[in-house]
Amino acid sequence: MVMDVSPSRLPDEAIAHDGPDPEPYVITRPARQAVPLVVASPHSGRAYDADFLALSRLDAQALRKSEDSFVDELCAGVPALGAPLLAACFPRAWCDVNREAWELDPAMFEDRLPSHANIVSPRVAAGLGTIARVVASGEPIYRRKLRFAEAEARIAACWQPYHTALTGLIAETRAQFGACLLLDIHSMPVPVPRGSGQGADIVLGDSHGAACARPIVQLVDQALRAEGYVVRRNDPYAGGYVTRHYGRPRERVHVVQIEIARPLYMDETTISRRPNFPAVQASLTRAFGRVAAAVPTLF
Repeated sequence: MVMDVSPSRLPDEAIAHDGPDPEPYVITRPARQAVPLVVASPHSGRAYDADFLALSRLDAQALRKSEDSFVDELCAGVPALGAPLLAACFPRAWCDVNREAWELDPAMFEDRLPSHANIVSPRVAAGLGTIARVVASGEPIYRRKLRFAEAEARIAACWQPYHTALTGLIAETRAQFGACLLLDIHSMPVPVPRGSGQGADIVLGDSHGAACARPIVQLVDQALRAEGYVVRRNDPYAGGYVTRHYGRPRERVHVVQIEIARPLYMDETTISRRPNFPAVQASLTRAFGRVAAAVPTLF
C-alpha cells in the first residue's frame, strides 16, 4: 500500500497539490530492524490539498502554524540506528492523528454529527479536535461550515491508515523483541518557562507515568540531557491520544511523547530551518542512539 521511502522524498517546503491525494504516510525502514524502537512524527506533514487551500480563509503559510515543521527531518537518522520511522504526509490542520478519531466540534458542521462523535473534549473546546477549527495560533481556518461527510472522508483517508500503520509497527516490534518503545516526536512553539526563568528545550510526556515505565522515561531523559538539553516532564505536555492509547506498560508497550522547542532549530516566522539544523539533527540522533542501545536491558 505505502512504499517505504526516505524522508527526503517529502517536499522540502509546503506544497499545494491537485489530482490524487499523496499517500497518507511514509515508513522508512532499516535494512533490518535491530532494536525494539519505533519513532513517529505525526504532525510534520506538509502536503496541502488545493481544495483545502480554497476552502480555508488562510494561506498555506498561516496553516503551517499548526505543523511540527521539519520534525521528520530531525528524526531522519533513526533508520540507521535499526528502527523504523513513521511520518504523516498530510498536515495537522487537515486531520490530527493525535486525537481520537471522532473528536469533532458540532459548531463547525452544517449537519448533525453522529452519536459516536466526542463533542465535549477539551481539545474540541479549544478548536483543536480531529478536524481543527483553528490553527495553533488561534485563527479560524474555514470560510464555511463543513459537512460531516467531509470529516468522515478525511478520517478514512488519513487517520485510519496512519493508525493502522502505527499499530502494525508496534505489533511487528513486539513480535520480534517481546516489547516496544514508541517515541512520538512533536515540536512546541516556544521554550517552556521554569521556576528559574530558564526555558525547557524538551518536554517528555508519559501521561504522568501511565504510558511508560519509569526507568525507560529516565533513560530518554538522561540521553537528551547528555546532549545538553534542558528537559522537563509532563508539564505542560503530558502526552496526547497516541501516548494514552498505545502506552500499555503491562503489555510491554511503552510510549514517550517528545516535544522539542522550535527555536532550537527553526525560525517560526519564516518557517525555515536555522543554520544549526544539522547539528540539532545530529545531537538528537545521538540521543536516540543511546536510547536504542540501552532500552532492551530495561524491558
